Amino acid sequence: MKLWKRTIAIFLSTFFITAMPISANALEETSITAPSAVLMEPETGKVLFEKNAHEIRACASITKVMTLLLVFEAIDSNKLSMDETVTASAHAASMGGSDIWLEEGETMTVDEMIKATVVASANDAAVALAEHLCGTEEEFVAKMNQRAKELGMKDTTFKNCNGLDEEGHLTSAYDVALMSRELIKHKDIFKYTGIWMDYLRDGKTQLVNTNKLLKSYNGITGLKTGTTGDAGSCITATATRGNLSLIGVVLGSASGKERFTDAATVLDYGFANYSMYTPKAPDGAVTDIQVVGGMQGTVKTAVNETTPILIKKGEEKGITEKLNLPESIDAPIKKGDKVGSVEYTLDKKKIAVSPITADGDVEQMTFWSVFSVIFSNLLTSR
Repeated sequence: MKLWKRTIAIFLSTFFITAMPISANALEETSITAPSAVLMEPETGKVLFEKNAHEIRACASITKVMTLLLVFEAIDSNKLSMDETVTASAHAASMGGSDIWLEEGETMTVDEMIKATVVASANDAAVALAEHLCGTEEEFVAKMNQRAKELGMKDTTFKNCNGLDEEGHLTSAYDVALMSRELIKHKDIFKYTGIWMDYLRDGKTQLVNTNKLLKSYNGITGLKTGTTGDAGSCITATATRGNLSLIGVVLGSASGKERFTDAATVLDYGFANYSMYTPKAPDGAVTDIQVVGGMQGTVKTAVNETTPILIKKGEEKGITEKLNLPESIDAPIKKGDKVGSVEYTLDKKKIAVSPITADGDVEQMTFWSVFSVIFSNLLTSR
């Protein structure tokens, strides 16, 4: 009986990833065992925690985040469709490591190849997609490096599209967060990153997600794992709780379990300490404002919604609003014209501005406009 209990305990400790609870402002670099890590809020791109964020490292299959980004951009621009057929070349079929054992000439849809790339981290499927889009993996990799430059990924050089160890194939935790942030703008990626288990080839090939946080972390939505000899164990993990989403990147862990624990730790820190605050317009922002020289004496105002603001929990109590609205405005006015603003301040720093706009049109008063009104009234009164 004791042996049975011990076996169960070992299984649970291996499979379920737990992190020590993180209290507010308690996360230190020493709390993360991995040599490099980043926590980023994707809406603002603000880094909430970092440990050697720009240290140049291999990242294994996290490389596929950029591969998938180019694939989804091609789909969104109608250069590629989900039901399009992809044929595996000899080069794609020759990949080692994680794969779905594609054979030369074998065909699958783009949808199936994406599923294999995301869920099973299939190197052969990633290469097949790259070749289908650009003709050769080399041309696709050139586009990967071009896109990385556009995203400001200054620490990154790609040598292949799947992350297999290759000299000079390097990035940083910060750059991984940047490309992860860009990929998750394509919401359809979550249809794949949330899959725990699926099948290809009419059920003959089973896919099991390499991201074990899907079974253990509250709010996890993705994104990609990677493991090679050069890179160690790596992950870029995305999670959402309420209206706060986070990206946690961990590179170079000594084991798969440690990478998941570290990822959970940085994400826990973010959710414990930060929130998204949506400012509300103060009284008087929506009102009737006087119009000078207009065919109407007033126009109603409207307040444009403010994008939620990333703040530390509790800071919402210190946010103040300042209403900037003139006593009158000059005609002509078009609906949507900015007529004022609401400024939101925290610790004497401006953190957001909501425009106040006109909620209607007001024509400028001219001789002909007045004449037109008088003439119309005369006709109506008859």
